[in-house]
Amino acid sequence: MQTANPKTFLSLWLMLWLGLFFLPAVLVTPWEGALTTTTPTTTPQESEESATIITNTVISDDDITIRVLDGDTVIEMTLGAYLVGVVSAEMPASFHIEALKAQACAARTYTLYQMLNGSVHGDTADICTDFACCQAYVHSETSATDWGAQAAEYESRIRSAVYQTSGETIDYDGSPILAVFHASSAGQTRQAGSVWVSDLPYLQSVDSPESADTVPNYYTEVTYSQSELRQLLLPLDPQIVLGEDFASWLANPITEDGGNVVSVDIGGQSVSGTTVRSALSLRSACFTWSWVGEDCTFSVTGYGHGVGLSQYGANTMASAGATYQDILTHYYTGVTLSTDSVAAMALQ
Repeated sequence: MQTANPKTFLSLWLMLWLGLFFLPAVLVTPWEGALTTTTPTTTPQESEESATIITNTVISDDDITIRVLDGDTVIEMTLGAYLVGVVSAEMPASFHIEALKAQACAARTYTLYQMLNGSVHGDTADICTDFACCQAYVHSETSATDWGAQAAEYESRIRSAVYQTSGETIDYDGSPILAVFHASSAGQTRQAGSVWVSDLPYLQSVDSPESADTVPNYYTEVTYSQSELRQLLLPLDPQIVLGEDFASWLANPITEDGGNVVSVDIGGQSVSGTTVRSALSLRSACFTWSWVGEDCTFSVTGYGHGVGLSQYGANTMASAGATYQDILTHYYTGVTLSTDSVAAMALQ
């Protein structure tokens, strides 16, 4: 048997030793480039794709902290925590999960719209808990008390609706919309220009499927005596003249297809239906009236201003199989759902 040359053996041993020394460096070095940014290892196109992936990983309501004016106190909380309180206050927790998701998206979008377009509270806060100003909000302790034995179930449903849609906003031309909503319509929503000063392309009149069978107090009545009604109507316009023929105080109503009153003549002056609704504390501007003796009874359909998402309409659609995307694109004309706005704000 031939034996190995001592020099050859030494050379082989040296090569083996060097290989073992450098092998970890060979294995580790390619991965270090992927974990650090000191030495670019991707092409420009690959870098752009990586940036997109990074952006998408931070799309979460909990990545954004907002300032909420609660009474006289400003509280900092995540957008997610705030939305749980809003959805709890604004929509019955027993509603279909797809309706709750639609409400969560609308509330999120409304909040970002206020933040991006200048909060009514200036530098003090981003939004408040007063439903007459911004959106209704309820603390978890209060909602738990209100829900009683179903508190755990209802809170779970609302949290699911918020976090399953986390980061999604309703956009028009790439920006969050003024995502207003109301309780129920009289078969048709209203366009923004019929209620407020300006019209908006995404707040147009659309059919709404709720009815008296699905909405509590869908039809309501309010009755005023002649003297009570006089006191409420005279302040609406200094030129209003209410004569002895009280049955003619209100006349010539102009209505929309859904029955909402656009305007009505009161004592010789044209007054908007929205103004009358507010003055008489009616549930909506979809009203008619009738006199019985010296009492005037107003018959009202629906609840709220009638613009944008109808909450009971959303629940009716969801119960019939519609998704929250179906609901939102029905009630808000020409919109898309996107996570871009929340992602951009989270990265600021």
